[in-house]
Amino acid sequence: MPLATATAQGRFAAADTDGNGLLSRAEVERALPRLAKRFDAIDADHDGNLSPEELRGYARPRQRVPRKSDAGFMDYFHRADTDGDGVLSKAEAEKGLPRIAQKFARIDADGDGRLSPDELRAWFAAKRAAKGKPPL
Repeated sequence: MPLATATAQGRFAAADTDGNGLLSRAEVERALPRLAKRFDAIDADHDGNLSPEELRGYARPRQRVPRKSDAGFMDYFHRADTDGDGVLSKAEAEKGLPRIAQKFARIDADGDGRLSPDELRAWFAAKRAAKGKPPL
């Protein structure tokens, strides 16, 4: 079983406080607040509960194969992305990744005031290239 799957199953089980195999809106809000904002989009059958299948179905189209170093990077990124919108605001960076926040304007390639994972990857790749290191 891939680690990501084991981690997701563990989080699901921990959030399922009533043990019924489904997550209610209250359980999601309490244990998985980043998913709470997307609850209605994930709840494919609109029964007011999230099943493991609904979560897998929702996550599957957005998944990509992580590079070896990408898993750790995305873990830090997701922890800093406190509102779960997939980008970092300056405030989120200041709180969760203060060293990145110091360079926020340089990393924000499109100048939209938000850092995407792609912008951060590009910035890190440019730093590696400037030091003569191969890309990861």
